[in-house]
Amino acid sequence: MSEGKSLKDSLEYGKTFDCVQCGYCLPACPTYETMEKETHSPRGRINMIKMVAEGKASLEDLEEPIEKCLGCMACTTVCPTDVQYGDLLEAAKETLENNRTKSKRQQKTEDFLFGSFFPSSSWMTRLGNATWLYQVSGLQKAASTLRMTSIAPLHLGEFEKVIPAQPSPKERKQRNRRVKPDGTSTAKVAFFTGCVMDSVFFRTNQNTVELLRLSGAEVILPEKQTCCGALHAHSGKVEMAREQAMENIKAFEEEDVDYIVNNAGGCGARLIEYDHMFEEGTDWHKRALAFKEKVKDISEVLVELDNLEFSKEVSKEITYQPSCHMSNVQRVKEPPRLLMENIPGLTLKEMNNPDFCCGSAGIYNIVNYEDSMDILDVKMADVKRAEPEAIVTTNPGCLLQMKLGVEREGKGSDMQAVHLVDLLMEAEPRPRS
Repeated sequence: MSEGKSLKDSLEYGKTFDCVQCGYCLPACPTYETMEKETHSPRGRINMIKMVAEGKASLEDLEEPIEKCLGCMACTTVCPTDVQYGDLLEAAKETLENNRTKSKRQQKTEDFLFGSFFPSSSWMTRLGNATWLYQVSGLQKAASTLRMTSIAPLHLGEFEKVIPAQPSPKERKQRNRRVKPDGTSTAKVAFFTGCVMDSVFFRTNQNTVELLRLSGAEVILPEKQTCCGALHAHSGKVEMAREQAMENIKAFEEEDVDYIVNNAGGCGARLIEYDHMFEEGTDWHKRALAFKEKVKDISEVLVELDNLEFSKEVSKEITYQPSCHMSNVQRVKEPPRLLMENIPGLTLKEMNNPDFCCGSAGIYNIVNYEDSMDILDVKMADVKRAEPEAIVTTNPGCLLQMKLGVEREGKGSDMQAVHLVDLLMEAEPRPRS
C-alpha cells in the first residue's frame, strides 16, 4: 500500500459503486468464458476489490482474480454504467505489488528487467543481435534437433519457434533516424519504436517508416525515447511506469511534430493514457495531455494522409484479428480495414467473434501460459472456421500469439500470421499519382 493511503484509497474503492452487477460484461470477458468462475469476470473482480477494501476479504483472496485478468478492456465496451475498470484493475495490481514479500534474488531480477532491460534501447538491440546470431549460426537448428527448447523455462521454447528472422547487427546500425519523402513533405511525424517491436520486429518498424515516407511524411525517431511503460503498469509497478511516461514526454517534446505514430496496439493504448498518471492541473498532466493529442496508430495516419496506392495484387484470403488495446482503449477500428480494402486481390473473411482476445496480453501468455492457451484455442477455433491463408494483426504480442496458434493447430504450411504494416508493404505501395 502506498505510504499515507488507506486500503480503500489505494484500491479506488469509490469507483466500485459504479458497477451495478448487471452482468453485461460476462459474455465479453474471455477469462469468464474459459474459466467459468464468477470471480474471474469483471463484475466478480470489482466485487472482490470492494470486499477487500471493506475488510471482508484479504489481499490474498484478490490476487488470483486480478492476476488472471487479461486487461483486454472488452468489458468497458459493453458496460452500461461506464465503470472505470481500467483504473480499478491498475489500482488493484499496484496495491498487490506493494504488499508482496519478495526474496532478494526476485527483487534484483525484477529491478533489472523493469528498470534496466526493457527501458534500454541498448539492451533491446543486444537481444535482437543475440537472436540473429542464434538463428544464423545453426544454434537454433541444433537446439530444435536435440529438443533442448522443450526444457526452456516459462514455455519460452514455444515462442522461440515463432520469432521472425532477425536483421544483422549491420542492418540495425544503418537505420536512419530521420527520413524525408521524395517530394514536398505533407506532414512531420515522430515514430515511437517500442521496446519489443524494435527488438523482435525491427523490419516491421522499418516498413512503418517507409510507409510514412511514401505517404509524404518526414519521419523522426527520437533517440531518447524509451519503453512505453505498459509492461510496468500491467505488473503493478505504476511508479516505474510513470517514470517511463515522463521520459517519453520529454523525448518527444524536443521535436515539433504533427503526429506521434506507433504501430503496436498495446503501446498506443498506454501512450494515450499518460495523462491518467498525473494529478490534474499539474504541469506534467498538461504536458501529458499535449502529448496524448498527437498519438496516432500508423493506420490512422496512413488513412488521414491518403497518399498511397498499391501496385501489386495480393491474392490472399485473410482474416483480421484486432488488437484489444487498439480497439477497446484507443478506439481505432476502421482504419486497418480501410487500408486492407485498398489492396488489390485481397479477400477479407471475418471471424464470428473477431474482438475476442487472443490471450497474449503483454506477458500474460508467459506468466499464465495454460490459461492463455485455453483462450488461444477458442480464438483459433474461430480462425479455422474462416479458413484464411493469413491472420492480420496490429500488435507484436498478438502477432506472436497468433503465430503460435497457427503452429499449435498444425497449420504452418498453409496459414501465416502477419502484421498489417508488412502486408501493406507486400502490396508494393507507392505515392498516389
